[in-house]
Amino acid sequence: MTGTDIDGKAIAAAIREEIKVDVAKLKEADKPVPGLAVILVGSRRDSQTYVRMKKKACEECGIASFGFDYGEDVTQEELIAKIEELNNDPAVHGILVQLPLPSHLNETEVLDTVHVSKDVDGLHPLNTANLCSTNTHVGTTKLNWKDLSSIPFHIACTPQGCIELLDRSNVEIEGKNAVVIGRSNLVGLPVAMLLMHRNATVTIVHSRSQNVPDIVNKADIVVAAVGRAEMVKADWLKEGCVVVDVGINSVDDPSAKRGYRLVGDVDYAASKEVAGMITPVPGGVGPMTIAMLLRNTLNSCRRASS
Repeated sequence: MTGTDIDGKAIAAAIREEIKVDVAKLKEADKPVPGLAVILVGSRRDSQTYVRMKKKACEECGIASFGFDYGEDVTQEELIAKIEELNNDPAVHGILVQLPLPSHLNETEVLDTVHVSKDVDGLHPLNTANLCSTNTHVGTTKLNWKDLSSIPFHIACTPQGCIELLDRSNVEIEGKNAVVIGRSNLVGLPVAMLLMHRNATVTIVHSRSQNVPDIVNKADIVVAAVGRAEMVKADWLKEGCVVVDVGINSVDDPSAKRGYRLVGDVDYAASKEVAGMITPVPGGVGPMTIAMLLRNTLNSCRRASS
């Protein structure tokens, strides 16, 4: 069998179009328009590229974007003062600090200064705590985990994008065995929690796990987020499983124009012959991250106005 590609570009484009329509409705109703503030420190080319992409996506969807660029020598106090100012600005509904920050800055302190309601990256400890609470399954606090846009707190963008890819590809999650490879705060842990909220049976494997191929081979859904090029091999996979490859790694390739090519954490070519569905790299999870950032900003605006 040859698996079907999960087209992250097409799905992300559809979500951005939905956001564009919703923002236009807010404007027509003379209601506040979502605003995203992006803080960039230093001159890393990759960070500059990511920020440009985010600002362009905001513009396409009608979301106001506010850029604040600082040199490598910015102080902790300056950065925190700016974030506190943005916390109090009613025109700003989301604050994003582009990572990584220079080594002299306390990254945790900077991120924790962002108000929980404007933490559209979903990294604030309170947003993380909300995601890890099972109170959201019962009584008056019960949430609809099948509609992530309805969740009343921010969820990290990449994990949220992984679930959207599964949902919009009509992948059944409930009751399935899901294996998450990697336990990072950015992807592994939150995506595991999201799968659990959707009633999957979730296993997290990591660098100290034993018999990893055997564990992965029992999975109906595999989410690879470990940051190691093509680590997951085709013979690890259960036939017909669904693979979400979060990794993005560069490997040398003299035949490529840039001298390298991008690959995921999964051996894509071989695994596609085993998996039922699989996300390519690039063009799978990557485009979803910005789409979810925009949706978090829109949701923040709605909550502020309600």
